[in-house]
Amino acid sequence: MTLNRRTLLQAALAAPLVGESAAATDTPKVLRYAFQSAETGFDPSQLTDLYSQTVVAHIFEAPCGYDPLAVPPRIVPVTAEALPESNADFRSWRLKIRPGIFFADDAVFKGQRRELTAADYVYSWKRMADPAVKSPNWAAIEELGIVGLRELRTQAQQLKKPFDYDRPIEGLHALDRYTLEIRLDQPRPRLVQALAQSERMGALAREVVEHYGADIMAHPVGTGPFRLTSWRRSSQIVLERNPGYRERVYESEPAADDAEGQAIAAKLRGRRIPMIDRVEISIIEESQPRWLSFLNGEQDLADRVPPEFVNVALPHGKLAPNLAKRGIQLTRTLAADTVFTFFNLDDPVVGGYTPEKVALRRAISLAWDVDREIHLQRRGQAIPAQSLVMPHTSGYDAHYKSEMADYDPARANALLDTYGYKDVDGDGWRELPDGKPLVVEFATQPDTLSRSYDELWKRTFERLHLRVRFSPAKWPENLKSARAGKLAMWFLSDTSLQADGAYAIQRMYSRQIGARNMSRFKLPAFDRIYEQLQLLPDGPEREALFREAKRLQVAYMPVKAQVHRIIPDLLQPWVYGYRRPLFRYDFWQFVDVLPH
Repeated sequence: MTLNRRTLLQAALAAPLVGESAAATDTPKVLRYAFQSAETGFDPSQLTDLYSQTVVAHIFEAPCGYDPLAVPPRIVPVTAEALPESNADFRSWRLKIRPGIFFADDAVFKGQRRELTAADYVYSWKRMADPAVKSPNWAAIEELGIVGLRELRTQAQQLKKPFDYDRPIEGLHALDRYTLEIRLDQPRPRLVQALAQSERMGALAREVVEHYGADIMAHPVGTGPFRLTSWRRSSQIVLERNPGYRERVYESEPAADDAEGQAIAAKLRGRRIPMIDRVEISIIEESQPRWLSFLNGEQDLADRVPPEFVNVALPHGKLAPNLAKRGIQLTRTLAADTVFTFFNLDDPVVGGYTPEKVALRRAISLAWDVDREIHLQRRGQAIPAQSLVMPHTSGYDAHYKSEMADYDPARANALLDTYGYKDVDGDGWRELPDGKPLVVEFATQPDTLSRSYDELWKRTFERLHLRVRFSPAKWPENLKSARAGKLAMWFLSDTSLQADGAYAIQRMYSRQIGARNMSRFKLPAFDRIYEQLQLLPDGPEREALFREAKRLQVAYMPVKAQVHRIIPDLLQPWVYGYRRPLFRYDFWQFVDVLPH
């Protein structure tokens, strides 16, 4: 849902758009913007971070995707001829790949055009089950219940032999060159949502993967609208339009009452995509230089206005007059995301399931001032989170209230007193109930914004008379450590890839330990709820399960959900057609850059 969206440069929007490509002016159309954290690479099987997935979603293509303007989001075919069809119990699915789709040119193909086939999806999805790949996405693929895939992985693990990609399995096979059949061991009513994730389910060519081997992260070759042309790790990523991309035109069906969406659709409908020629992404971790680069016209999109500059850019929630005079465009979107801090349940200090360990985590949660985070750090650009479940997804209830958003230091200290966290030696700091020193380890990043949050967390622990030690590292390093269970606490965010709220609470599902479940929470009662959520169609029974899952999150507090962000984006006057995507990462092919 878009809270407020204004397009300031009316004259530019009323004018006719230029032709199909840069050929009209002989000047390449370039979209420039910045990531606030470094990428990790470009192999879909090995990625879960926002920045890398944003890039690969434009290089690789899943069978399905999303209408660029529809609200609520609507799934549409991409490489498939039509949306997949299922049998009555949602266990058997079939889809047909559109003939005449080709991978981008690469030396591996030896000058021949390489057509996409159903077998490419079979290979690509099997690859996430290959133990040698160590895919963090395996848990998500496993829970789809593709018949025979888990057994194929287990065989490779037990026999300590290479994964057998050529062994047929009942649950995933190509009936012919273009027809793909998927058989599942349990009903999956929302499987189509998984098939719309290009950042994870996009097709790779087997010969490309085998040729580049361990260097595949640097050599993405897909069927998508863009291809990687330059990469300076943690510095700059450059992509150009795929010259062999099929003839595909802009299509959208925005809601009838969506005036802005209708205007965009009217101007862009029928245009060949992508409409731009090049995308240049800089990695600028510090907020000030990232903001200044946009003001100086070096960036076309201020992707997420840095919180430190929200009051400057949006005084009282409105675009600053000096920016409006320049024709800068503002969009504000309540994102399908959650900002959260996890506790490692295996950590000797904050982990554990005994009452005193649960009390410690709940006390820390109660001592975090969510309102202060929203108004001081985020300048009002967020709403309190009552659970991990995100806006715009099933299971989210805007009227639901829990202890998760409560700020009550007195109650928090009383909890610690009750469960034996005393100041034994009189130095003003609490010890563990057994009298041993208590120091909480907190992972962070060495940038200005992270340090400002560290200060808020420091005050939170001081309210409880608890010692805390911050350990800074680069974001990709922390991500790797978190998956390995080496971080006690870490503060980060999550954006949903699908309209199913179960995606968010997957962070507490035990089979996701080592991947999305960074808290390493393992509770059979919760696992049963999560597994039931996969089987049931949307409806009252499923909503009741979501409420029980939220209750368990508060009761055990493996993850402190803090806020859902309202994301303000700013665009230069010459960028047209942008709408912050929900449940997808790809948008470059849906925007145009006007002459300027």
